[in-house]
Amino acid sequence: MTKKSNFARRLLATAGWGVCAGLLATSLPRSAQAGQDAYTPVTASMLDGAQSNDGWLMFNRDYSGRNYAPFTQITPQNVGKLSVAWTSGKIDIPDGFEDTPIVNGDYMFVTTPKDHVIAYNAVTGAKLWEYDYQVPAAAYKTVCCDTNNRGVALSGNLAIFGTLDNHVVALNAQTGAVVWNVSIEDPGIGYSISEAPLVVNGKVIIGSGGGEYGARGFIQALNAQTGAKLWKTYTTAAPNQPGGDTWPAGAYKTGGGAPWMTGTYDPDTNTLFWGAGNPGPWLATMRPGKNLYTDSLLAIDPDTGALKWYYQYTANDTWDYDGVNTPMLTDLTYKGKNYKAIVEANRNGYFYAINRTTGKLIYAKVFVHDTSIKGIVNGQAVGNDAVRPALDKTIFTCPSFLGGKNWWPAAVDPATNMAYVPTLHACMSMTGVPVSYAAGLPFLGETFKMEPDPTSPGVLGSFQAIDLSTGKQVWQKKTAAPWDGGALATAGGVVFSGTPNGHLLAFDGKTGKTLWKSPDLGSGIIAAPISYEVNGKQYVAVWSGWGGVWPIWSGKLGAPLAKAPRGGQLYVFQVNQ
Repeated sequence: MTKKSNFARRLLATAGWGVCAGLLATSLPRSAQAGQDAYTPVTASMLDGAQSNDGWLMFNRDYSGRNYAPFTQITPQNVGKLSVAWTSGKIDIPDGFEDTPIVNGDYMFVTTPKDHVIAYNAVTGAKLWEYDYQVPAAAYKTVCCDTNNRGVALSGNLAIFGTLDNHVVALNAQTGAVVWNVSIEDPGIGYSISEAPLVVNGKVIIGSGGGEYGARGFIQALNAQTGAKLWKTYTTAAPNQPGGDTWPAGAYKTGGGAPWMTGTYDPDTNTLFWGAGNPGPWLATMRPGKNLYTDSLLAIDPDTGALKWYYQYTANDTWDYDGVNTPMLTDLTYKGKNYKAIVEANRNGYFYAINRTTGKLIYAKVFVHDTSIKGIVNGQAVGNDAVRPALDKTIFTCPSFLGGKNWWPAAVDPATNMAYVPTLHACMSMTGVPVSYAAGLPFLGETFKMEPDPTSPGVLGSFQAIDLSTGKQVWQKKTAAPWDGGALATAGGVVFSGTPNGHLLAFDGKTGKTLWKSPDLGSGIIAAPISYEVNGKQYVAVWSGWGGVWPIWSGKLGAPLAKAPRGGQLYVFQVNQ
């Protein structure tokens, strides 16, 4: 069987995985909402001030994308007293739970794989309503990497989410009733949506997935209250656009660049920051040139969709080093100079700091074993030609196509001046093979195999802290399993992240000392934890629910986790005084 047909087989198998028991397309009886506070509509000013809000109002908490909660009740001294406040109970879907719960007051909104939405009371766990979006079978044919949904965005009285068949749906936040439902692309031709939307200036901003299918990536803006389409920005440049000459004739139409992870926003400059994914096909010899704007950080005017500037992490990428990891906004000092910066741990193995005003590189430092990139010259990564696959040429290089860090959210703590980065230590072999484009079929041109990193025997994952002033590692926790869980930093000095064996861990943000380990949560953790306060009490919440890219694409490296328990469960913790 060829790698291409094997890819398609795995995707079709994904569509047949379990269904969610008991989810309904209607709200629960009003009696289930007894004692629930009146819902507070989410205004633009609330979103602008999300960092100081008691809830968790968007995917990365606030527009900076730092996954940093300003709460101090949970400290290194008392985190050992964390216990379960409530749980959702097991949700019997054997796919990856990658959702970030969204909290407004005492309302919590979550999504599950296969595009289900549930609202809970954030204090008691009482279920308020459920909504089951009906995904058509055609959509599953072009889902790359599990049936995940990463969450909702809030605006006014609406909870808004994207779907695997490329719809954007707005629900009444109090009842779960559909307010509007808009299709932004057809299903089954290569596109899908797994990211959480971002609401900016009354607009819903959302990107598509589909780079492995040659789908031309785009970012779509819609009116948050009506769903009306406002603008659409493609992430591969056409011949009549700047960057259009970086593609062979016509290649931009199937050039990938899927912006499949939620971006961030700078209100001071009214600028969106969004990452674009890998080019298509994977085999770069078929598309000579830089292939703008794939593998790039895009600075976009949210009012018009116009591109302000870009920074390309990996030109003419042939290793699947997407540039979609969250661009985190922070201030830093480097070599005595102050910067308003964006920091990101990129799939290509470098930790970047970029001037978010100009788009110019501040620094780029290796954070994982890297042979694909020879170094940084004149502010740009230089690829290693010796490890670029070609037709019938097999190469071995590091990091793997899953990157030094995949989508799993990192966190930044301004008090410690550190970024906390889930890290993957793995390499790969690749061989170029012929491929031609056909809508709805994989468009790769390479076979691939995950391999252990010879410089890290017995180590697949780590959780590391990086000093923002130097880009250098401060501490690191290594594991024999991959580290697929996202990160949460808190003002109490405690950093949280989960593990594939089903434990949520708490670390001292300064030293990396392990402060607390949860009981077994029933399944591995690939989502990011959150923290919120209601009535002056701090909570920490996280999904368990193993799945995502690792079990699908890890090959023999994934054997130890091949029989890991599946199914999702939301856990909410509090400190027992």
